Amino acid sequence: MEVSSSFNRKKQAQLARKFTVEYNYNSNHIEGNTLTYGQTELLLLFGKVSGEAEMKDFEEMKASNVGLKMMAEVAKEKLPLTETFIRQLHQTLLREDYAVYTTLPGGLQSSYVVYAGSYKTRPNSVITRYGDRFEYASPKETPALMNDLVNWYNEAEGSGKYSPIELAALFHYRYIRIHPFEDGNGRIARLMVNYILSRHEWPMIVVRNRDKQSYLEALHQSDLVVGPAPSDGAHASLREIRHFMTYFNKLVKTEIKADIDFVTKSDENIWWYDGEIVTFRSPNTSKILFALQENPSISYKELTKLIGINTSAIQKQINNLIKKGYIQRKDSGREWYVLITSTI
Repeated sequence: MEVSSSFNRKKQAQLARKFTVEYNYNSNHIEGNTLTYGQTELLLLFGKVSGEAEMKDFEEMKASNVGLKMMAEVAKEKLPLTETFIRQLHQTLLREDYAVYTTLPGGLQSSYVVYAGSYKTRPNSVITRYGDRFEYASPKETPALMNDLVNWYNEAEGSGKYSPIELAALFHYRYIRIHPFEDGNGRIARLMVNYILSRHEWPMIVVRNRDKQSYLEALHQSDLVVGPAPSDGAHASLREIRHFMTYFNKLVKTEIKADIDFVTKSDENIWWYDGEIVTFRSPNTSKILFALQENPSISYKELTKLIGINTSAIQKQINNLIKKGYIQRKDSGREWYVLITSTI
């Protein structure tokens, strides 16, 4: 399925830029990264660090994009999946080993090391939003379960028994139930979904941060069916993960429709921002945006003359665009970045 085959080069380039920002922004935000959509776009498309955020969030976002590119290139090779590749992805995302410090009851300090590219050395679990603790595979179980997962995937892909969507969803669920690393498991799971889709020439997708609760709830409902044993989760069937499969099917359809809308809707007043259509009621808004794209250092006086409305109205429109995150001043304060994407 080659959705991009009929698109012209400009639209393909726009779609690729859009996906780069939206994927990295959303996948990292689900895990707590604090960069805004605008900061992410400035960093990944313009190489600029802007606004307030911890430096680790900027570094994490850059590493995420490197991992995305690495995944996409390896997917093209169509070679059998290996554990080595998954560990290399993890090492790329985390960049380096780091220590985690915790305070134990009584005020005692404890620490442990998270190893980039290596399976976990400590048990990991999560407290669900329902208040119960959910255990993942133990460090001792993890190597064998990951070996099983990779072998299953290669055999299943070769058998033709599953569609690419079924393969991606089932791999994601089984992987999450193993949770093989100390950190970064969700990001790796979402990269692997796109690795599988891309291998089969399906469009890559974005799990949106605004849809996080639906995403987690679909996984939780499948957990209730599969049961708490990590080994059962790591070998779950499609029937058992039907709740997640229903969610995932809907997600893929929604993302493909969004891609199609992006490349087929072409109107001066229709723009895109974080996977959603933005339609401006006033054509003056689009005229301002196009003017800022054409001449990032244009003055209010020049805008007033070009658009044909008074300076007060120009300033009001500009302030509204800034508030929504659609535009941002460059560091010099004299030029503009347009962060919203035109459909023409």
